[in-house]
Amino acid sequence: MFYGKIIAGLIGLFTFGPIGLLLGLAAGHFFDTGLARANLFASPEHLQRVQQSFFETSFLLLGYMAKSDGNISDEEIQHTENIISQLQLNPQQRQEALKLFDQGAAEGFELENTLYAFVELCGAHARLKHTLLMFLMSLALADQQLDEGEHNALLRIGSILGFGSAQLENLLNMARAQESFHQQSGGRPNTTSLADAYAALGVQESDSDQQIKRAYRKLMSENHPDKLIAQGVPEDMLKIGTEKSQEIQAAYELIKKQRRG
Repeated sequence: MFYGKIIAGLIGLFTFGPIGLLLGLAAGHFFDTGLARANLFASPEHLQRVQQSFFETSFLLLGYMAKSDGNISDEEIQHTENIISQLQLNPQQRQEALKLFDQGAAEGFELENTLYAFVELCGAHARLKHTLLMFLMSLALADQQLDEGEHNALLRIGSILGFGSAQLENLLNMARAQESFHQQSGGRPNTTSLADAYAALGVQESDSDQQIKRAYRKLMSENHPDKLIAQGVPEDMLKIGTEKSQEIQAAYELIKKQRRG
């Protein structure tokens, strides 16, 4: 990559003379470096590495959270099996997921190193850290409860990823509220409220219709399969994003119905 050096150097030369040429070459170097880095992150090979890292990190951290209360119960093991079943992983992927889960739950698991490696590889995908955190929250809440150990583990993971405690608690409240809209027609009693709907979208009841619609569209865009794939979420794990979109849609429809009435 050298086009940036040529263009910026010529602009600098004709504008400021020899000194401008040097400044232009320097600016062009940074442009070329950034473009090369962007092309690297856009390559299919890099995207595949990001997807593999997302998959591995997710199940490593799921094992870490399961062990966060001191021991892994039969319920937590069954919970993990249910997640694997919901994601419709093939036998090879299932075996890999369980192996990663065991590694994350093992004594001496290096949480910080795992997350730093994930961030280093996926740093160009700015929202992937947020997606990973919301994914872990969805997994943790899939059994309709979040114990103290899981909560503390999420706080620690969020902190390493750069989320403040207040920001993380807000995201967790949104995830809890969204989860309450999950599969209402699938045998679970409808216990959602209007307060849950507002919390699921991260808005206030006093917000305008336009503000609520903007928040709804933003959340739907963030969980769109094309966006998730572009960020580096493996196709096998897109089901979580699809279910999240359904929950957000249900919350928004409840708010609209109440406001029309």
